[in-house]
Amino acid sequence: MYTQALDSLGKDCLPGGSADSAALEARFQARVDADEKIEPKDWMPDAYRQTLIRQISQHAHSEIVGMLPEGNWITRAPTLRRKAVLIAKVQDEGGHGMYLYSAAETLGISREQMIEQLLAGTAKYSSIFNYPTLTWADIGAVGWLVDGAAIMNQIPICRCSYGPYARAMVRICKEESFHQRQGFEIMLALARGTPEQHQMAQDALNRWWWPSIMMFGPSDTESKHTAQSMRWKIKRFTNDELRQKFIDITAPQAEFLGLRIPDAQLRKEEGSEHYHFGTIDWSEFQAVLKGNGPCNRERLEARRSAHDDGRWVREAAAAHAEKQRARTAKAA
Repeated sequence: MYTQALDSLGKDCLPGGSADSAALEARFQARVDADEKIEPKDWMPDAYRQTLIRQISQHAHSEIVGMLPEGNWITRAPTLRRKAVLIAKVQDEGGHGMYLYSAAETLGISREQMIEQLLAGTAKYSSIFNYPTLTWADIGAVGWLVDGAAIMNQIPICRCSYGPYARAMVRICKEESFHQRQGFEIMLALARGTPEQHQMAQDALNRWWWPSIMMFGPSDTESKHTAQSMRWKIKRFTNDELRQKFIDITAPQAEFLGLRIPDAQLRKEEGSEHYHFGTIDWSEFQAVLKGNGPCNRERLEARRSAHDDGRWVREAAAAHAEKQRARTAKAA
């Protein structure tokens, strides 16, 4: 197991006192500054370890909870092809969650602990998944906007200073790029379809636009973790930098689709590749984070029910594994 033989000197309080701690932290930061990867058994400040646990577990929870709004449409996809693609996508998201739980386990936390935190409501996941998917166009908007925002966030993590997280993100980002294309293709088909289908696509964009740009987190002036995470090279760009990149890329895509982004202030800045955009309603973001979004309770209840329903499978697997260990021991 990765959690065995972790360097216990990752704690901030070291037997040798503050001088030893300062020397170790200086050496650690020098490695980060040199773009060396930090591996599970390397010394790391406890604050670095805890920051990674918080971020990676939240990321894993988001992948798992994110299966719910799309899984809701598997039985109602309009064609067999759409159904097959959506099943594959939801399966991918489950796999991403497993990669990320495994990466977090290398930091000394168990998967069981992380799942218990999610089910107890003490661990966060992306606020975007607390919105409902009301029509088939929402599946397109989720792929185009939500996965598009996720890719913008996640590609820099491929260069994260923590090795297991960076390596997990390489495959995840490749798969997410297909998810984004799938969503855009759905939106394109609808936008170029009947007037009713075009309106369905526009309505989905109207509802998902602002929650999608909130996915990048609070503005830099309000973010508690950005500065330190960038110093440790867990993050490579600030929240506002990533949000601006996403809008600069997505606004022309909406124009190509013939759809209107629901922001009266959105305009391309003269002599620049950047778009000016309107004020974000952060009160909505905070309300969803506090558990008052449209689907917060529904999402957690679905995960708790699935966890309870699958208990017998976990118990049977554990019993089988124990039986195999006993047979092996007896044979030896």
